[in-house]
Amino acid sequence: MQSVCMETNWAADHLQTIRTLMERSAVYRRALAPIMLFAGSLGTFSAAAGLILHLNSLRAFIALWFLTAAVVIAGAFLIARRQALRDNEPFWSPPTRRIAQAIAPPLTAGMFLGAVLVRVGFANAVVLTFIWLLFYGCALNSAGFFMPRGMKLFGWIYIGLACACLLILAVSRETIDFSAHWLMGLFFGLLHLAYGGYLFLTEKGKNAA
Repeated sequence: MQSVCMETNWAADHLQTIRTLMERSAVYRRALAPIMLFAGSLGTFSAAAGLILHLNSLRAFIALWFLTAAVVIAGAFLIARRQALRDNEPFWSPPTRRIAQAIAPPLTAGMFLGAVLVRVGFANAVVLTFIWLLFYGCALNSAGFFMPRGMKLFGWIYIGLACACLLILAVSRETIDFSAHWLMGLFFGLLHLAYGGYLFLTEKGKNAA
C-alpha cells in the first residue's frame, strides 16, 4: 500500500511538472531572448578580444573562453532570476531543476573531454572548439525537451555543424592556419545573437498582436 501511494504521488508530481513546463513555455521564451543576446554579445566581444590581443596559445585560448563561459552562466542566472521575480514566480522551481539536470551532463562531459584531449596532446584550439560545440548542442537539445521547440532545433544546428566540421578535418588532414577565435565568435557569438534577435522580434510581434 505504501509503495502504491508513493508511486501515485510521484506520478502526480511528474504530471504537475509537465503541466507547469507547458504553461511556462512562453515565460521561458521571454527569458531566453535576453539570455541569448547577452551570451552572443559576450561571445562576440571575447572573440574580438582574443583576435586583437593575439591570445593564440592553447592556454590563453582556454583561459579566455572558460572565463567567458563563467560570466555567461552567471549572467544567465541573474537574468532568469530577475524574470522570475518580475513574474512573482519561484526561481529554483521543479521545472527549472529539470532543465538544469538535463543540460549538466553534456556540458560537464564536453568540458572534461576537451581538457583530457588537450592534456594528452590530441587537440588544438580548432578541434577543441568543435568538441565544445558538439556537447553544447547536445545540452541545448536536452533542454529543448522542457522548453520551446525551437531550442531543440537550435541544438541540432550546433550538433550538425560540429559533426560536419570534424568530419571535414578528419578527411582533409590539412594544416589549420587560422585562429579558433573566429569560430568561437561565429558559433558562440553571432549564432546566439541571431537566435536571440529572432526570439525578441517574434515575441514582440506576438505581444503587439
